[in-house]
Amino acid sequence: MSSPATGPDWAVLAPHWDPSERSDAEDRAAEDELSAIGRTADRVAGGGIRAAVLGVNDGLVTNLCMVLGVAGASVDAGTVRLSGLASLVAGALSMAAGEWVSVRSQVEVARGMEDALQRAWRRSPPVVLAHLSGTMRARGLDPETAVRASRSVVSAGRGSRSTSLRILYGVSARDAGSPMVAAVSSLLLFALGALVPLLPWFFTGGGAAVAASTVLTALASLVVGGALGYGSGRHAAWTAVRQLLIVAVASAVTFGLGRLAGSAVL
Repeated sequence: MSSPATGPDWAVLAPHWDPSERSDAEDRAAEDELSAIGRTADRVAGGGIRAAVLGVNDGLVTNLCMVLGVAGASVDAGTVRLSGLASLVAGALSMAAGEWVSVRSQVEVARGMEDALQRAWRRSPPVVLAHLSGTMRARGLDPETAVRASRSVVSAGRGSRSTSLRILYGVSARDAGSPMVAAVSSLLLFALGALVPLLPWFFTGGGAAVAASTVLTALASLVVGGALGYGSGRHAAWTAVRQLLIVAVASAVTFGLGRLAGSAVL
């Protein structure tokens, strides 16, 4: 490989790329890709994407199952509305509490690991440096570069503990996410998802409301699945269909159980 003075040897580093074809447009496109990745990484690190997907999906599935299960027992529309609203509120609060506790626990565990790493540094800095350089060598750096890089990391000041922990174990408190973002996202989006299958019951009842709930939830599931697939760079159509199948199976089971329970009671 060439020296820094002559520039990188692209034939080795990027054999698929021809430097003579480099253009400002391609450079800007690469910058845009990196910026998009950075924005996505921030949302993932904050816990927002995970909480949002879980929230809206659970809201759709849970409340459709609740509505169809109660409706399957042949009860009146008022009972279905009350059951659906109770499920919406209880589910949204439960999701928010669960996400807050989960993400907060991750943050606290990561901070505890950072404190332990600091204690190890105080006891024997050479041991920590050796582990850092060893990890970097395992990831492809030559020994001399790995030693220099590990020394740079521990001398970085305020963020050295977090950076060292991320290099050594792949986690850090800053990467664990925001408990509040996760909780609020889960609460709002669960409520939004849970409202979809419940809406028809405010305007009609019986078989018409069951059909409308099913259709609305199916459409919402396709949108959620498609958006998730598109955002992750996967095949949006398959992700949408997969989401719809999950909802269909869950709702069919609960409607059938509701029918059985209603028949048994009667």
